[in-house]
Amino acid sequence: MTILLTDAVIATMQGGYGLIAPGAVAIHQGRIAWVGPQDAIPTEFQGFPRHPCGGRLLTPGLIDCHSHAIWAGTRAGEFEARLNGASYEQIARAGGGILSTVAATRAATEDDLVAAALPRLDQMIAGGATTIEVKSGYGLTVEDELKMLRAARALPRHRPVQVVTTHLAAHATPPEYRGRNAAYIADVALPSLRAARAEGLVDQVDAFCEGIAFSTTDLAPLFAEAQALGLPVKLHAEQLTDQHGAAFAAAHGALSCDHVEYVGPDGVAAMAAAGTVAVLLPGAFYTLHETQIPPVAAFRSAGVAMAVATDLNPGTSPMASLPLAMNMACTLFRLTPEEALLGATVHAARALGLSDRGQIVAGQRADLCLWDASHPAELSYRIGGPKLATRIFGGRLDV
Repeated sequence: MTILLTDAVIATMQGGYGLIAPGAVAIHQGRIAWVGPQDAIPTEFQGFPRHPCGGRLLTPGLIDCHSHAIWAGTRAGEFEARLNGASYEQIARAGGGILSTVAATRAATEDDLVAAALPRLDQMIAGGATTIEVKSGYGLTVEDELKMLRAARALPRHRPVQVVTTHLAAHATPPEYRGRNAAYIADVALPSLRAARAEGLVDQVDAFCEGIAFSTTDLAPLFAEAQALGLPVKLHAEQLTDQHGAAFAAAHGALSCDHVEYVGPDGVAAMAAAGTVAVLLPGAFYTLHETQIPPVAAFRSAGVAMAVATDLNPGTSPMASLPLAMNMACTLFRLTPEEALLGATVHAARALGLSDRGQIVAGQRADLCLWDASHPAELSYRIGGPKLATRIFGGRLDV
């Protein structure tokens, strides 16, 4: 589609908000051809069909760089148990938590998983998401991990969204491998990763480094294999305790370390040196009633980029709205609204290794959001965010 968006308050996300008001954006063949002031539209774009924005806020399409949107079953009972005093770790050690979702996901077909995910995807899209990362990690067998990744790959056939797939077989140890983490990595995580790579199902590799999951020693063969296969890595790191996972991941050139509430100075320094993004996930922090916030001041001081994501999952962050995650990041973690929006655009793109989106600049994908708002701070200020008026995906209006 060729189109000229006019009369917009444009948050280009260059050098902060990078506001242009009133501004215009020319779109051609799915890409941004030009952006600038309303009174400076070049002659070559003057004849493009116009779409007046009515003074509304125009931002890059939002990018959810950490989600577990594919699963079966529900964990509402665990939510109730936590409110009655059970801890996340107690629930996990009793066979609940991730493992309860594993049982339901193993019993589901690929079609079942796609059908269950589509309403979640609709919520994410309604919140402005145009690119979504989706992890495996609830199958924990070779075939069930592949089933999840196939379901994730199928989502763009049903909805206008781009999906980045992440292999997360090292999410938990299933009951049949309890106490044998190394054997599980060798028997399931590595073979499923190789098969996913051969089938073209995986874009990156993640793992859960925690006392109730895997140690850095357990994960070393997996990260080595990912690098041998040419796949970037990331890590659930320091969510509940400091396992020094962030330093381990950064040493492997990780795109991101996610959660990071308990990351220490060594991890912050390693992330800064490696250019690893800190992905903040306030939904899980909120749901689990955590009290230790990520070291935001240390990240700022060290120059570590901070992304914000929903962590959409059935147990610890049943939340599909990026604007709500942005509000939580500001309220709970003390990010500024500008940092939160950068975290859901520029830095989220970087956390996925994507350089063609996240800003409104010439040459980028024309993934844009037009909001019923007049200033970008409203995206974080309003709980749940302002209404999305129009979404542009790949240069096409998606009203």
